[in-house]
Amino acid sequence: MKKTGVRIGCSILTLLMLSAIFAPFLAPYSPFELRLEQGLSAPSSSHILGQDKLGRDVLSRLLYGGRVSLGVGLAVTTISVFMGIFIGSIAGFFGGRIDSILMRLVDIVLSFPGILLAIVMAAILGPSVLNIIVALSISGWGGYARLIRGQILFVRCEDYVAAAIAIGLPPWRVILRHLLPNVLAPVIVEAAFGMGHAIMAEASLSFLGLGIQPPMPSWGGMLSDSKSFLLLAPHLVTVPGLVIMAVVLACNLLGDSLRDSLSVRGQVM
Repeated sequence: MKKTGVRIGCSILTLLMLSAIFAPFLAPYSPFELRLEQGLSAPSSSHILGQDKLGRDVLSRLLYGGRVSLGVGLAVTTISVFMGIFIGSIAGFFGGRIDSILMRLVDIVLSFPGILLAIVMAAILGPSVLNIIVALSISGWGGYARLIRGQILFVRCEDYVAAAIAIGLPPWRVILRHLLPNVLAPVIVEAAFGMGHAIMAEASLSFLGLGIQPPMPSWGGMLSDSKSFLLLAPHLVTVPGLVIMAVVLACNLLGDSLRDSLSVRGQVM
């Protein structure tokens, strides 16, 4: 069952990522090509997933939108994980006043709902791909920091860590060589869930008009553009909605399977 979840999650993510990477070769039309006279056309042999209100090919925009949505999700997860590891490692290793100050900072970040903090940051910074990545990363690193700090506090009591400190190894070397390799399993699991959350958050911001701006396609932006035509052209909402659901489901399946395989149940926040 564990291997099945990993295979399904990895297969879905790999398929979507490859489709996004090779979008210029797979897309039958330009995602920006306008055909106003064919707006809101239903799926046909020439346009498999139909056309949006401006006559743009939905399949082409879906493939190019994946480059944005998946790219933002991957970038946000990577930045958040590294920020969390850096701050959590310092807090857990040094303890004392440094730990107190850093954990109060984490408490402040976590006290705000993640999507609300991202909305505020996006509104302040303005809508762009870079600003969305910054906004979601700022709101997403706190959980990783608290998780890694707790793991390091537990492992720091081990004899091999005490021996490494006793022989005079510098703190950065103790952290990198003796602590992090033994505490990363829960972080890897949390990152799998986190990527799904990041993609959902990007879609939410784009849906609200604070994310990726037209004409650049993104899955959330496609939902936002089509919400007024839910009854007239339901395929415009259904297709990107199903893709977002598939990628989030894939991340959750992967996270659940990794959690069981790495024996970290109950440690992931």
